[in-house]
Amino acid sequence: MKKGTARRALAATLALGVGLALTACGSSGSTGGGASVSGEDYDGPKVSISFWNGWTGGAAPVLVPKLIEKFNSEHDNIEVKNVPMEWADVNKKLPLAVKAGKGPDVAVAHGDDVATYAAQGLLLKADDIVKALGYSAEDFPEGLMDAGAYSGNQYGIPWSVTPLGLYVNNDVLKAAGIDPATVPSDKDAYMKALEALKAAGVQGEWVDGYVFTGTFEFQSLLWQFGGDLYNEDVSKATFNSDAGVQALTHMTDLIKDGYSPANVAQDGNIKGLLAGKTAYNWNGVWQTTNEGFNSIDWTVAPVPQIGTEKAVWSSSTHWMFLNNKGQDKNKTAAAATFVKWMNANSAGWAETGELPAANEVRNDPALVEKYPNLKPFLDQLPYAHYETSAPGITAANAFITTALNEAVTGKKDPKQALDDAAAKADEVLKQNKTKYGD
Repeated sequence: MKKGTARRALAATLALGVGLALTACGSSGSTGGGASVSGEDYDGPKVSISFWNGWTGGAAPVLVPKLIEKFNSEHDNIEVKNVPMEWADVNKKLPLAVKAGKGPDVAVAHGDDVATYAAQGLLLKADDIVKALGYSAEDFPEGLMDAGAYSGNQYGIPWSVTPLGLYVNNDVLKAAGIDPATVPSDKDAYMKALEALKAAGVQGEWVDGYVFTGTFEFQSLLWQFGGDLYNEDVSKATFNSDAGVQALTHMTDLIKDGYSPANVAQDGNIKGLLAGKTAYNWNGVWQTTNEGFNSIDWTVAPVPQIGTEKAVWSSSTHWMFLNNKGQDKNKTAAAATFVKWMNANSAGWAETGELPAANEVRNDPALVEKYPNLKPFLDQLPYAHYETSAPGITAANAFITTALNEAVTGKKDPKQALDDAAAKADEVLKQNKTKYGD
């Protein structure tokens, strides 16, 4: 089949998919002559689409406008308007804006928000769009599509992932007489290194009781010990299992045994690492863009395997198509073209400290050649765990951090802290089932 013929065939397929998605969600957008678009080209009338996102810090506010400018220059019939705001403002403004028909045509959200938006009726079902764009679960890291799914339907298309890694201050290791060439990858090696640092007067890993990044470390350890945050239908918290207690006990023991100071402040551990006061920090790939590392000798590696299996926490972001009142099918079709183009051109996204979700982009050897510090994070993706997909889950997740904080500050022992938090999370999950009806 000739290229032009194939493209027109795919255009017709996606046009039908977009139409079905809009119809299924009860939207009454105009056809405007018919939305005809393939994975590369929307060929309908000129439209202006609004793109909401929470990228307001770091390199993203510079890179996103550049990508959009390039996209707009290549598409005479699509104009994308970038609307950045704080993530909290996206969450706050989206419901009312969509219901009033004034929301964005496309937006990005974290994996633990997609199901909530879907349950509120704010999103278009994207199964047909995903299929017409030629995407499948195999085009992204294993399990990632699930973070954008809800109630048997797909609502999100992956954009980026942000796993944890182990940041190492080599200057601190060398000053303590430790060879930084070999980074500990298992519990025995890790504890041996912490003991050697302690003997040299250095508390090697500072444990904090905050989301960034104590909660993420706890979740990584929970999975490493074979546990999970919730049961299969997300009706009950399970982070207080034996695996959870083992995970949290490991963290509190680091404090009790003098490997970490007590009462580490928010971001105190990464600041301590950069200041040469500690050697190791479990932190996200986003720290690779931290200019503070320019003044130290550092490396980054996969997080060590403390438990019985490899596992690491990772966040994710996903594209969503909005179910605005009176949503125009042409705008949704154009938004689909924009999403496919952005994913195909996402190699530069590594500059923001996030990994492109698209396998074909992320697995290109040129990416690591240009950004060598990303390799340890890329290596962990086969065993990364992403956000739980369930409406209102962030309210339940908050109690995980409560338990962590209570345990690392000595207010409660790990088991009691986790049991109390799980009981409160279960109440929220029950309320969510009633509120969202799923």
